[in-house]
Amino acid sequence: MGVNAEIEFPVIEFRSSDLERGTDGWYRLCKRVREACETFGCFEVAYEKISTKTRKETFGLMKELIEQHSPYHGDTNRGAYQLMIIDSYGLEEKWESMMINYKTLVWFMKYMAPPPGEYERGLFAHTDKPVSTIICDDQVSGLEIEVSDGKWIKLSLSPSSFCFVVGDPLKAWSNGRLKAMNHRVMMTFAIPIEGTIIKAPKELIDKQHPQLYKDFDFMDFFLFAFSDLAKHINSGEQLQAFASLSLPISN
Repeated sequence: MGVNAEIEFPVIEFRSSDLERGTDGWYRLCKRVREACETFGCFEVAYEKISTKTRKETFGLMKELIEQHSPYHGDTNRGAYQLMIIDSYGLEEKWESMMINYKTLVWFMKYMAPPPGEYERGLFAHTDKPVSTIICDDQVSGLEIEVSDGKWIKLSLSPSSFCFVVGDPLKAWSNGRLKAMNHRVMMTFAIPIEGTIIKAPKELIDKQHPQLYKDFDFMDFFLFAFSDLAKHINSGEQLQAFASLSLPISN
């Protein structure tokens, strides 16, 4: 992955042999996923099973659909990435009670190229309000992430990879251990199903990690994030403003 800063951004290869839960390869993979999510809030997923030809054909069909409307599709899921994070914290015996049930939304977005020599932002900087986002671009190289206050790097995904991004609900679930990455441009979302309560497991709360966020209904948070009350709050601070158990932030 190319970046325009001297930062070693995590690239994690998902091999079929490592995706069998309980194996040594699985736990090594889980550890890498957790560390990337704690440090960056995202990582590049390299997966050999999806060929360049398949991606080209998929994007070709997408372009035809986008000419007609902006499609999305939703299904209820329980994601493998959640199992990886749960297992990496040593909570595998209680995984069923700790999973966030969600529906997957596939959102196709098309941006017009700016005039030569000009820079145009496709989507304002934000942290994601869904549980997570998986980005698959059409080799446009439009994704940028904030690695520190005010410092941004541009990422260029390889033709056979994706980018996984932690959203605010996953940050709250982990009691602040995982980082919700501030970024620009997104595509595929995992949205908690209606009535889902975001709650940090008691196993992730201790003296070193006191509870940071109150339990909350995801839809209440989602509606807050797009309300007039939140429009003057930076996207990355909306979770703190809505659910923090500490003093509220100043706007």
